[in-house]
Amino acid sequence: MNYDLVIFDNDGVLVDSEPISNRVLAEYLTELGHPTSVEDSYRDFMGCAPHTVHDVIGERYGARLPEGFDELFHGRVFAAFQTELTAVNGAEQVLKTLRQSGIPYCLASSAHHEWIRTALDLTGLLGYHQEERIFSAQDVGVGKPAPDLFLHAARTLGADPARCLVIEDSRNGVLAARAAGMDVYGYAALTDPAKLTAAGATGLITELPQLLDLVAAV
Repeated sequence: MNYDLVIFDNDGVLVDSEPISNRVLAEYLTELGHPTSVEDSYRDFMGCAPHTVHDVIGERYGARLPEGFDELFHGRVFAAFQTELTAVNGAEQVLKTLRQSGIPYCLASSAHHEWIRTALDLTGLLGYHQEERIFSAQDVGVGKPAPDLFLHAARTLGADPARCLVIEDSRNGVLAARAAGMDVYGYAALTDPAKLTAAGATGLITELPQLLDLVAAV
């Protein structure tokens, strides 16, 4: 199928940030008295909007995270990004090919705009994204698995949701794309493929350049 718009998630799809951010989050929550393993963090928070951390800790421990938690967490992650963050293998090749082929694409992430731009800048991918084609859950007030972010991106860029292809690596991202009426391929390099399939993924890829065959870009 020739798609009118390709929508990328960012963390774990374009930038290899998930191992870093989940490690830092698990360490910080444990430090605050809420024991959390990296595996717990992946299970509970991967692909979710930032408020989910507050919601889960409140429900599980009946506690509130300290004032300034998000800012300090972001600061710790950004510090780790400076020395550890890299682009996902093949990400630059894919973005470059799509741009040269004239195939429209954008980015839609549950993360805050500052987080998105910091990650793209550090990995050398920011130049492949026009400012008006970077979308955050901040823009709609709700994160995945709600479909609002994907629908907002499609509406803003004048694309029919039924002719959009989403690339996602999380269960919540797949659920959001399907709820938006979009095809979604699960990027299963880090996530259990069975979880992506169970969430309704149209198909799976294990290497990002496989996407190019799906959009007839090469």
